[in-house]
Amino acid sequence: MDPRALPPRVVIDPGLPRDVWARLWSGPHLLRMARTGAEPKASGGRVLLLLVPWIAVLFYLIGSLSAAAIVAGAVGVIALLRHANVAATQRDLRQRLRLARQYAAHYVLPEDLDYPCQRLLRRAQDAVDAILSSAVQRAGFIDTIDNQVTLPEEVWQIAQRLARLSAMHAEHRRLVPRVLPSGLEDAFRPYTTALDAAWTSLSRRVRHLEEYARQVTRADHVYHAHQRLETLAARTPDYQRLIADTVRDDLAHRHIRELGEQARQVRRLFEESVLQARRTAGELLRTPLT
Repeated sequence: MDPRALPPRVVIDPGLPRDVWARLWSGPHLLRMARTGAEPKASGGRVLLLLVPWIAVLFYLIGSLSAAAIVAGAVGVIALLRHANVAATQRDLRQRLRLARQYAAHYVLPEDLDYPCQRLLRRAQDAVDAILSSAVQRAGFIDTIDNQVTLPEEVWQIAQRLARLSAMHAEHRRLVPRVLPSGLEDAFRPYTTALDAAWTSLSRRVRHLEEYARQVTRADHVYHAHQRLETLAARTPDYQRLIADTVRDDLAHRHIRELGEQARQVRRLFEESVLQARRTAGELLRTPLT
């Protein structure tokens, strides 16, 4: 399946305090509850406590008083422990739900977007994933720290604008008649044009991200080839001696020179690919959305 056909992930403002960001990220269902105004269901932890006396009566009728007391005590302890655990879980849920409501403006859910905007956000997320998971990123050949800060911020800015655009698309569909009365087309056109211009701008932004990801992927491929060639380059003298000992003509000198040039050529290609990736990143981040 094409990854871009998958829905986007939740996007949370990377500028939030790290502990707040982590708590919001750990409970996407609570973010949805905060959006819809839903409340956590009441706990059923007290049910077992209410059954304790009835269990004691039952064992008293079919057995002895001491057996009933022992069983009732055991069930009571279990019920109390379960009730305490459920109560603690409920408190944590309520606290996290309050946090989700407090920071409701600091995250974007897939449900906040219409389908075209979902697809566009997913493309941006896939491009950033490709960059941050690349070998050249991990090895520090591109702006590692800068990417880890600016790229999540870029996705957040895109997600925010897509959410606004989706809401305005929905409003536009409600307000603008499908069949406009004659002569009124020009009156509605500026509003449609404004939405189209915003969509075009965000689409261009995502394409730039994808171009950066393609450049990084190309640098990755050259980097892997360069690593393998460096392993061979360590044995270049062995290959040169082999040619000198076995190829007794003018071709030997050319082969020996080529062996010495190959590693340098791939190294140059790698440096050029990294430089191109950095240029693309510079062009993208030179005009931030913030």
